[in-house]
Amino acid sequence: MIEILDTTLRDGEQTSGVSFAAQEKLGIARLLLEELHVDRVEIASARVSDGEFEAVRKVAQWAQANGHIDRVEVLGFVDGRTSLEWIHRAGCRVLNLLCKGSLKHCLKQLKKTPEQHLDDIRRTVAAACDLGIAVNVYLEDWSSGMRDSEEYVYILVDGLRHEPVRRFMIPDTLGVLHPEQTFDYCSRMTGRYPDLHFDFHAHNDYDLAVANTFEAVRAGVQGVHVTVNGLGERAGNAPLASVVAVLHDQLKVHTRIREERINAVSRVVESYSGVRIPANKPVVGENVFTQVAGVHADGDNKDKLYFNPLLPERFGRERQYALGKTSGRANILKNLQHLGLDLDDATMSKVTARIIELGDKKEIVTQDDLPYIISDVLKSEQVGQKVRVINYSLSLSKGMKSLANIAIEVDGVEYQDASSGDGQYDAFMKALWKIYDRLGRPHPVLLDYNVSIPPGGRTDALVHTIITWDMDGRVLKTSGLDADQVESAIKATFKMLNMI
Repeated sequence: MIEILDTTLRDGEQTSGVSFAAQEKLGIARLLLEELHVDRVEIASARVSDGEFEAVRKVAQWAQANGHIDRVEVLGFVDGRTSLEWIHRAGCRVLNLLCKGSLKHCLKQLKKTPEQHLDDIRRTVAAACDLGIAVNVYLEDWSSGMRDSEEYVYILVDGLRHEPVRRFMIPDTLGVLHPEQTFDYCSRMTGRYPDLHFDFHAHNDYDLAVANTFEAVRAGVQGVHVTVNGLGERAGNAPLASVVAVLHDQLKVHTRIREERINAVSRVVESYSGVRIPANKPVVGENVFTQVAGVHADGDNKDKLYFNPLLPERFGRERQYALGKTSGRANILKNLQHLGLDLDDATMSKVTARIIELGDKKEIVTQDDLPYIISDVLKSEQVGQKVRVINYSLSLSKGMKSLANIAIEVDGVEYQDASSGDGQYDAFMKALWKIYDRLGRPHPVLLDYNVSIPPGGRTDALVHTIITWDMDGRVLKTSGLDADQVESAIKATFKMLNMI
């Protein structure tokens, strides 16, 4: 069993621009411990600020009340009793003591000899014991220490191995290791000290954090450090989702992590941190369980030829089949099956051609667009364009509200209304919802509004607007393409109206 320490709330918060409010810290800590079942959480550094103290105190109170206090850890320093008293007053009971793991740091930053530093550490550990605080030791810059001053590392560990230290945490602080070095250095530690517990802490400067974590576990470390979505200073830390998948599938080792909760927790941290998850991020990225090429969908229909062990259901997700210029009939069939639609061969050919045409224009075609595309292809009365724009007038004046006058047709009947708003699209939507409210028709909530312009585009470049809606728990995505931003948003809106 490999221990997982999550340091999203400490090292992850060192991401540029990320600062969690106290209630957010508490919420994330609860999700990590009770939903994901990580073994331990590192929630802060001591002495940072009064606000950080209050956040740590809130988390500690909750953890104490719910039986998790021994799983909540705080980074502290070799500074006499200052960090210890800060942690003790906050109500925490585990100190992760930051020591110097390389001779260079010891001599040049602390300006002390190894023996002096070792004495200071011992005194801090003893003081922690007096306060009832358990101690883990970080060997800061350990990777450089092993490379440049290996004997110093051994002097430090030899001097502490019989002290009441629960874990020795060996970080690649500067993210300089490659997998071969990681295995070599970690093997030296676990081979020389088989009775000690070692945690490995990776940074991702060379995009090797997951690979290095893999090798550290292979070398015998018993714990690894991760962050949700790979948050962290510079290029970040080892991402929890990827590390867990690699440990479970590639090394066949066990953790306590509940895989099915990973995606939900990642989305919460994305929201609180303001750092978007890349669409191609393994396990949690929007696109990673989406097949694009038609040949893949065809293979999946034939005994799941393009599946790997990373099944989306493991992580609380679903497999999707993208629609675009590389789509074949198999992709479209998969999406139609999901929607419960059945088309004859002639119609399928027409729909395929239209999707390829849209893909060539770089418009994103979603599963929810399919009914609209089919309607457009067949010009069918049954699923025709029941809601359409007749005309509208929008005005924008400096220092004044925008105005919209609109006329739309619903089931062949024309309706008009007007409204003001904070911007032209807002005014348009308020006028539109006036009509819908008058008709007693439900309408969705706008969840997300994304506008993109191709790189190097001119002022008359096409604007691609993607709007995400929530209609009574059903999430829809619609898109519009036009040279005018408001017009593209209106096109996306009317796609949605016809879909619902």
